Amino acid sequence: MITLVLRRLGSVLLVMLVVAGLSFWIFNYLGDPVNNILGVNATLEERDALRVTLGLDQPTIVQFWHFVERAVVGDFGISYRNRLPVAELILSRLPATLELVFCATLLALLIGIPMGVYCALRPKGWVSRFFQMVSLVGISVPQFLIGMLLILIFAVELRWLSAFGRGETVQIGWWTTGLLTDTGRKALIMPVLTLSVFQISMIMRLVQGEMQEVLRSDFIKFARARGLSDRSVHLRHALRNSLLPVITIVGLQIGSLIAFAIVCEAVFQWPGLGLLILQAIEYADFPVMAAYLAFVGLGFALINLTVDMIYLFIDPRMRRK
Repeated sequence: MITLVLRRLGSVLLVMLVVAGLSFWIFNYLGDPVNNILGVNATLEERDALRVTLGLDQPTIVQFWHFVERAVVGDFGISYRNRLPVAELILSRLPATLELVFCATLLALLIGIPMGVYCALRPKGWVSRFFQMVSLVGISVPQFLIGMLLILIFAVELRWLSAFGRGETVQIGWWTTGLLTDTGRKALIMPVLTLSVFQISMIMRLVQGEMQEVLRSDFIKFARARGLSDRSVHLRHALRNSLLPVITIVGLQIGSLIAFAIVCEAVFQWPGLGLLILQAIEYADFPVMAAYLAFVGLGFALINLTVDMIYLFIDPRMRRK
């Protein structure tokens, strides 16, 4: 197990370097931040002075090396747009995104797994057919359209919920949460539903397919022959052996939600990382974009490591590899 963890940690470092290198190479073609900072009326001398101050007069490889040196100690530079440390900006936006992703993932698991189990055990029932039809709609409809429909119904027509923002939050150390206030919990409802609809549909179909395949296997027939109850066969044996691919997909989806919750955060003006990176791209804020991509790469790598560790507990056969 220790060898596996060390190998994965080595992969994390490699992923971080590759992502940072690619981001610096791509960002050279996204525009000149000097123009955005000084405007069109700045003199050539002012532009050259600012370029030297920001280190943009140096070759890309030198800029990349300086970024890596600072990033090792947690210093990602200063945001061109906000004139604040990038690490401070990311930490201030991180709680909003993680809270949104956590709630959406939890809701998807609590709804998607039971729906998938029911559809696997009673595939021809009218309830299963209804679930499958709903899941097809959830997979097919774009995320931004779901968000706008929820805003139209619950914010514009019914006026039950706020159409934007995070509501009132509570500060706990450096962490901010809206789960402890009424307005914060209400503000979470529509963004969480928007993010979780696709996840619920995907998890339901995945659990249904995997569980139906497991129920046809020989060890399930042997378990029934031993006289085990249906509950034990379905939940202890069939469902448990269906969870490995579910864990893989859920782990990857958590990383994807953190990285690509941009659409949802833009629709609801959610003050998270997605909205931050949209503003950084518009302003050619290279330090924020580079730090964001490095953070996303680290997140994916750590999530994959966590999934591998969970495998070891669910499937004992993997401990011998």
